[in-house]
Amino acid sequence: MAIDQSLIQSTPVISAIINADNTGVLSVDGTEEQFTAEDSNMLRAQLMSRVFEVALDHGRPVRVSTMDESGLTGLRVSPDRQVEAEDTEEHQTQKTQATKPAETGHKAVQNNSSTKTNAPADAASKAGTETPAPRKETPATQALLEPEVGPPVGVVEESQPPATITRRTLRDAESFLSPHGAARPATQGIRGWLSNLGINVPASEKELIERADIEQVSKHWAGTRTIMVANRKGGANKTPTVKNLAAIFALHGGGGVLAYDGNPEVGTLGWRTEKGDHHSTVLDVLENSERLLSASAVSGDMAGYVHHQSADRFDVLRSDDSLVGTHVMTGKDVDTIHAVAAKYYRLLVMDSGNVDRGSDWARMIAHTNQLVVPTTTMEDRAEAALLTLKALHERDEHAARLAENAVVIISQWQPGEKAVAERISEGFRPFVREVFTVPFDPALKSGRIVHSALSPASRRAWLRATAAVAQGL
Repeated sequence: MAIDQSLIQSTPVISAIINADNTGVLSVDGTEEQFTAEDSNMLRAQLMSRVFEVALDHGRPVRVSTMDESGLTGLRVSPDRQVEAEDTEEHQTQKTQATKPAETGHKAVQNNSSTKTNAPADAASKAGTETPAPRKETPATQALLEPEVGPPVGVVEESQPPATITRRTLRDAESFLSPHGAARPATQGIRGWLSNLGINVPASEKELIERADIEQVSKHWAGTRTIMVANRKGGANKTPTVKNLAAIFALHGGGGVLAYDGNPEVGTLGWRTEKGDHHSTVLDVLENSERLLSASAVSGDMAGYVHHQSADRFDVLRSDDSLVGTHVMTGKDVDTIHAVAAKYYRLLVMDSGNVDRGSDWARMIAHTNQLVVPTTTMEDRAEAALLTLKALHERDEHAARLAENAVVIISQWQPGEKAVAERISEGFRPFVREVFTVPFDPALKSGRIVHSALSPASRRAWLRATAAVAQGL
């Protein structure tokens, strides 16, 4: 049974704040109570139990405003432990109306009596006190007042012509099927907690925006798409950028993603990712490319050459890591690698390495659909990113388009560098399509990178950036 809103009064004023560290504050008419719990669900349960007590003390439903990572949520809570969500705008409107003085009937009468008329005052007074004599209706006025029941018997009424319909081609006909599915309830914050309790609560605007980003990175395209992650200087966060982009596309899009270390020397992508039960590198793919590109080859054949990331669901093609290796990657080699990748994968994310003057680097650019330029908050890395964009802009028409439509991702090299990251982003913003900053995350500093090990704030920032990359594909 729905909560009777007419029983809710302007007091008590209740608000709850839920922090990311599983601490919370409940305020009832300005009196605050502090709460701490082991996890967010326990914290929300504690806060709601206290709100139930407040409703029970007042003997009627109360209204509470909650704020957590999903945004502001208005709730109606009854003494019998019923909970209903209400729209935030509705909640604010009701609060405003509760503090706004109601217009009394006496004031309404006064306002009405102040209306000016052209009639003499004595006539108006007389009209207000005397009962008017009944009006004698003439046949003409009776005809106007009485409802028309149809034409007289024997008289044929002329029918109205039908409305003119403009004929159109059937190609313009709109479908009767709704393009929208059923709205999914909230899954995050206190709204998601209420949904888990069986209370159907709509998602917050913040969650809807995140869902739109997920939908963007989940799309599939006709043919293979190629992303190049390029900065001519080492230590510019290329490897973590490749890893996170590939993970997000694979986790939400259903696999079919290959991360390729295109470094002409020993690259670090293989060091920062999970290793399979073999030692294959890009040289093994080149050596067996004819068989892999043959009509008889099947998708499972690639498993012996790439290293699958079990947690993040994409594959890694490692660079040559031989200590005595002498092979020098050429443009023809890159064309072969791309042909193999295009046969087995829907998306290729390439780590370009640091050398941008060889034919291999030029062919990677030629195959690229979307350029991503990573940097950190270190000045020399940002300068190298800028020089990379300038060099591409001068190279040829295709490279210039890639530079102009590039996505720049600025990673905080250490904690507390948000202001530095924003300053660098403003320097890039006028010259590229999108610029994003991602927070410092110790999970990216060293060791194997697993996307799920990143902080929630870091994962959300990488999702936003990846959605922008997907828009360029």
